[in-house]
Amino acid sequence: MGTKGEKAELRRPRYAVGLMSGTSVDGIDAAVVEINGNREEPPGVRLVAFENSPYPAGVREDIFALFDPCNATVDRVGKMNVLLGELYAEAALSVIGKAGLSAGDVSVIGSHGQTIYHAPSMEPYHGRNVHYTVQIGEGAVIAARTGIPCVSDFRPADMAVGGQGAPLVPFTEYLLYREEHRTLLLQNIGGIGNMTVIPAGCSPGEVYAFDTGPGNMIIDGVVERLYPGQLTMDIGGAIARSGTADPRLLGRLQQEAYYSQPLPKSTGRELFGSSYIDKLLHDAEALGMQAEDIVATVTMLTAWSIGDAYRRYVMAGHPADAMIVGGGGSYNPVLMEWIRKEMAKEGVQVLTQEAIGHNSDAKEAVAFAVLADYAITNRPNNLPHVTGASRPVVMGKISY
Repeated sequence: MGTKGEKAELRRPRYAVGLMSGTSVDGIDAAVVEINGNREEPPGVRLVAFENSPYPAGVREDIFALFDPCNATVDRVGKMNVLLGELYAEAALSVIGKAGLSAGDVSVIGSHGQTIYHAPSMEPYHGRNVHYTVQIGEGAVIAARTGIPCVSDFRPADMAVGGQGAPLVPFTEYLLYREEHRTLLLQNIGGIGNMTVIPAGCSPGEVYAFDTGPGNMIIDGVVERLYPGQLTMDIGGAIARSGTADPRLLGRLQQEAYYSQPLPKSTGRELFGSSYIDKLLHDAEALGMQAEDIVATVTMLTAWSIGDAYRRYVMAGHPADAMIVGGGGSYNPVLMEWIRKEMAKEGVQVLTQEAIGHNSDAKEAVAFAVLADYAITNRPNNLPHVTGASRPVVMGKISY
């Protein structure tokens, strides 16, 4: 229980900044939010300003190079860690200015950082079982450049008590989206897709979430390979719409063991990255497929994986009323059309964040602002039932 002074301080409106850079590496999402509430009540959260700052092309290339452990030497990781801290600080100051505020008005910055490796499964190592994760973007640099306390490197605290360190956003989704009479699915489609299940009238311990599989990662990766120097994504789903999903390749891709792996589970570029795309394109070539049909097939795979995840892990226990989709994938009308068809089979309405008055792009940045607000006041901010952690912990390392 907090003191009266702490309660009064937390009840006052305060501003926080959230920074997010996802597996698609398309830039830095920065959000300013106004937060109200004390330790004993859910926060009121209002988005004040949002900006996306694209990475310079050379920086994006260097980040992608670090996804290959052979390239991720200590010097390269160290340099990029500091550089990203500088870029994140610039993004934070820019969005604070857009909100009409100064740095002195902001109580905390929460930075997810850039994941370059995530290994959530335990493996034996020198007589111990270990799992690990690597996010870069130095919080000390962000704090020094902005003059604002920065909470960064959220995942290790959850992993230290047995969790997978992911997904983290369900904590804030429970706070901000739960309803008394409807069961909701929150589906994010970034590089990876992830689903949060919020049963009607639930407690925090009843929320569960997991990564459904690839979101935009394979679609973007295939497009970059098939249209080198021309495209990095299927803009508006135009390529997929011009093609036809091939059931032979789709059937092979659906056999990936991840889809049937038990919960809790999370995944990333380690599974669905460059090597995966190499094999996929080799198989497609052997089948004599055209480029547009390959893009259609992997787009269908993302839609199918979301429907399959619902049927496999959710439907029997918590039949849903609606799915709310956010992230970059929600702007692909073909992908959304195919998701709607998948979910219509089970009677689930599919909406976008915009349809309910929210912002798809800002959603995860908002989440890290709220997670930082909890961390800076020493309040647990994980959901053990979601991540597999043995207990609630305060996630995030604080730099002043």
